[in-house]
Amino acid sequence: MTPKSSTLKVPGAKIHYEALGSGPLLLTIAGGPSDAGVFAGLSRQLADRYTVVAYDPRGNSRSHFDGEPVEQQLDVHGDDAARLIDALSDGPAFVLGNSGGAQIGLNLAARHPERVRVLVAHEPPCLVMLDDPEKAIAADREIYETYLRDGIGPAMAKFMVMAGLDDEYDGGSPEFEPSPEDIATFARMEANFEYFIAHGLMPLSLYCPDVAALRAGEPRVVVGIGEETVGQITHRTSVALAAKLGAEPVVFPGGHGGFGSHSEGFARTLHQVLDGQKP
Repeated sequence: MTPKSSTLKVPGAKIHYEALGSGPLLLTIAGGPSDAGVFAGLSRQLADRYTVVAYDPRGNSRSHFDGEPVEQQLDVHGDDAARLIDALSDGPAFVLGNSGGAQIGLNLAARHPERVRVLVAHEPPCLVMLDDPEKAIAADREIYETYLRDGIGPAMAKFMVMAGLDDEYDGGSPEFEPSPEDIATFARMEANFEYFIAHGLMPLSLYCPDVAALRAGEPRVVVGIGEETVGQITHRTSVALAAKLGAEPVVFPGGHGGFGSHSEGFARTLHQVLDGQKP
């Protein structure tokens, strides 16, 4: 199955997206320097039940600004997601966001609740949800300052270690062997590293979800955690957010990128959650 690619013009940018399958709309939102390609395996697993749409968040890969790059704003990202849903569906959509994409999903659900049926926020790095976030925020500031001082290579090396991703994306998962499609996605992601560190790291680190709006009842918000990420920063922030939302997090197979390395099991758990079942 080959996804159908298209673009949507939004204020200040043009958004690249890819659609696969048929059924109710499931919008998937990548985080950090990632793009639509990271969801390729998951989309194939779900295409028999959903119209799965993955997109490159503005500034990443094939979603280009009209002008020069600007600092990331979660409200702008949330509006982009809302416009995609309006363009591709007659009603609200299911939404899965991972990492920074989960933060976009949280913004979307809080500010555009009528566009969302269920949001699964998988490991959002909302540092301000921690009881004592200062140390984690300082670590991200050090990564940003390393970028300013030493360049993108040393900064990304520090980021990967801090986020617990150095093993996961270095052959750490025995079930994951990159395909040519994966290799092309990783090449695009690498080209996004500098934009992410220069313009996204600190806005995402300091983002505070509107917990009151998310607790209001509609849409249903589910926080996902990876079974292999216990102790890592995004696992801790996710557990903290779930507690503030008054709901237990749902455990998904794999790590922070389990939707790619464990796509079959991840898809099964995701469908159960979206369908209102207990995984």
